[in-house]
Amino acid sequence: RILPADDLRFFIENYWFVEWDLRGEAPYRQETLSHPTVHIVIQKDKTAIFGVVSGKFSIVLEDVGYAFGTKFRPGAFYPFINKPMSTFTDKTLPIEAVFDKDTQSLEDEVLALATKEAQIAMMETLYRAHLPEKDETVDLILEIADFIQSDTSVTRVDQINEKFHLSKRTLQRIFNEYVGVSPKWMIQRYRLHEALEKVELQPAPDWKRVAVELGYFDQAHFINDFKKLTGLTPARYLDNAG
Repeated sequence: RILPADDLRFFIENYWFVEWDLRGEAPYRQETLSHPTVHIVIQKDKTAIFGVVSGKFSIVLEDVGYAFGTKFRPGAFYPFINKPMSTFTDKTLPIEAVFDKDTQSLEDEVLALATKEAQIAMMETLYRAHLPEKDETVDLILEIADFIQSDTSVTRVDQINEKFHLSKRTLQRIFNEYVGVSPKWMIQRYRLHEALEKVELQPAPDWKRVAVELGYFDQAHFINDFKKLTGLTPARYLDNAG
């Protein structure tokens, strides 16, 4: 992962790169829990703007491939598009839906560059040409996201309402417009990411202890939330990810 230039850090969290060579091997399905963020991905014949993925993100890797992505900060893609991000959740858009650049042309030009630094430079030129004004609501969403991530005791939406003096309706409207998922979804997703970080290096995770540490009343509620978001139990998810 590479950080963006200083003038773009309000909007962009990082750039990421994935390369694989599976020649002579069976295709491999990679599954991950996504974050409440928009990504722009440059990949041969698959270049697009990806909205927030509400479930698990799954991709089949085969043969030889390369992908270069831009990960925007939570809520920070809204100023580029000025449309409710909820209409974009679990969907993709072509590059030309937001920027004055044809998807195929951008893909060809970026992938023709020899270095990651040159690819980033081309994308940053595109972003700067369409850079919106900084939005105070994005600042608020980033504060909320940081509050949820940094305090594992945050497990309920009303804790956000109390902390930031927002009504339930106002908070819901902001998230619908700027993020594309609900505040409850964001809480659950960050808690589940923490759960995976806690257990991924353990051969036999203590799921009951993990549930308690993440603020759940019991193990059953934790497993139920995890399965709702991923379609799998935590144990099965780790098996697949491994």
